[in-house]
Amino acid sequence: MSVQKPFPIATSDSGFRQEPPQLKNQYLDDKVLKNILKRLLPSSVLNDIEPDLAKFGERVITDIAAMGEDVETPSNYPQLKQYDAWCRRIDEISTAQGWKDLNDVAAEEGLIAIAYERKYNEHSRVYQFAKQYLYAPSSAMYSCPLSMTDGAARVIELLGTQEMKDKYYYRLISRDPAKFWTSGQWMTERPGGSDVGQSETQAELLDEESNTWSVSGFKWFSSATTANLTMLLARTIDPKEGTIKNGSKGLSLYIAEMRQPDGQLNGVRVHRLKNKYGTKGLPTAELQLSGMKANLLGNPGRGVPNIASILNITRIYACLGVVCALRRCLAIAKDFASKRRVFNNSLDKTPLHITTLAQLELIFRAGAQITFYACQLLGRTECIQENKEDIAILRFVTPIAKAYVCKIGVNACSEAMEALGGQGYMEEIGIGRQLRDAQVNTIWEGTTNVLAMDVIRMIREKVNHSVNASNHLSDAGKSVDIALNNIRKFFTESMQDKLETEANARQFTFALGRTLAGALLLEQAAFGVDFNLECAEEDIIVATKWCNAREFTQTLIPTNARIILDEAKIVFGVSAKI
Repeated sequence: MSVQKPFPIATSDSGFRQEPPQLKNQYLDDKVLKNILKRLLPSSVLNDIEPDLAKFGERVITDIAAMGEDVETPSNYPQLKQYDAWCRRIDEISTAQGWKDLNDVAAEEGLIAIAYERKYNEHSRVYQFAKQYLYAPSSAMYSCPLSMTDGAARVIELLGTQEMKDKYYYRLISRDPAKFWTSGQWMTERPGGSDVGQSETQAELLDEESNTWSVSGFKWFSSATTANLTMLLARTIDPKEGTIKNGSKGLSLYIAEMRQPDGQLNGVRVHRLKNKYGTKGLPTAELQLSGMKANLLGNPGRGVPNIASILNITRIYACLGVVCALRRCLAIAKDFASKRRVFNNSLDKTPLHITTLAQLELIFRAGAQITFYACQLLGRTECIQENKEDIAILRFVTPIAKAYVCKIGVNACSEAMEALGGQGYMEEIGIGRQLRDAQVNTIWEGTTNVLAMDVIRMIREKVNHSVNASNHLSDAGKSVDIALNNIRKFFTESMQDKLETEANARQFTFALGRTLAGALLLEQAAFGVDFNLECAEEDIIVATKWCNAREFTQTLIPTNARIILDEAKIVFGVSAKI
């Protein structure tokens, strides 16, 4: 009878160790961004800014990344202290040191200032958003207060008095951290999110000479609650008649500082911080306003039109937030693929894995093209006078971009996580945070359905945008023509009834997004061919694959009243009615 010897006890852990993925300089390693900038910017501008972008591309994976990690440490998440030891209401929100450092970086690097200094005229916006694109994935969502600060600066520039500009505007665009201020944006209330017409907050005039109003109400979602000032909507009480108007026409735009000169909160009580799925380091709160001192910005009753300039900007930030999150996820996934071996081969030599990453790369490139096109339009509308066509196109493109880019980008971030297997699901890898934080961009500044209805309103106002396909890519160009004809036919024949128009709004908006992406990818490829760039062959493949995809030229199938009723029964039961 033989006796089996026991396995030897391991005295040291000498097993396999996977080499982890590593991020490279986020500008120098990003050929997509570099090629977009080559196409959109004059060579003199690009040559001037590239050293700054390259330097910043290194910062975002070193000290800025460390600041973001500090913010995302659970013990450093924002905390609310409502009372001091003497039971006095103080409502102090504490944030991580990294959050404060990220604020200083934003000022020093000119992440707002670049757009308003306008050193490069209309091209300044593209430069600014290129830096935001590099900054956001490492910034633990400090890009959120920056987006609202950017919007606030623009609306003050357009509508503010000289006193407001002297007091606020120059702080919002400052490069000096000691002077730099950020702004919040308080629109959402308990009765309605996107439906601001249900807002209950009211504003009563205190002093006409100083334009001082007292604002009272409840703001349900208030991001960047530690900002220095805020823009908010409130229902104006007529100073003469003491009456208010219902609906959105009764709303006006106000600007208010968060604190009084003595440091006390300006009529604000913080009920609680929101417990969110993502954006953990970003303080978001429920606020009770009781006699908050504010100034009217623009004319009474014009609050909703006046925030349009803010929404154009913040919606572009939302697009950018998803695109750069996907870019960061792909950078991790692609580097991992070159190092991970399975079944005697590395993942970057495995056909199915290559195909999977290629699909994600197409989505990333499409989103990047749309986003920077919107940035280009924004810069043109701000710097080129009497530019009615660009203004109309920007108004049309922005909701399409925000709805489409955010939706496809978030799904792609999830797929990128899967590309690393179980390691992709680990917090330390970083994809989980990118995915959670990207998700909010589908909701902020209007959900997909809200944006789809915005697109329908733009169409009804006869805002048109046509594209010219490149002669160098005739087959792909023909696909764009087919897609545009399908969209035109779908709208003409299938979206005349109000009920059916609303039900079809989402697929209509997504079709516009796909087609716009195709046209821009064609432009990028044609640019590469015309200037004999090294990337030309790659861009041709990208444009051709995107435009020849099955869903690109497929006929849109309308949802009619009968289908809507059937769907209502599926969701709400057979007794459902519409």
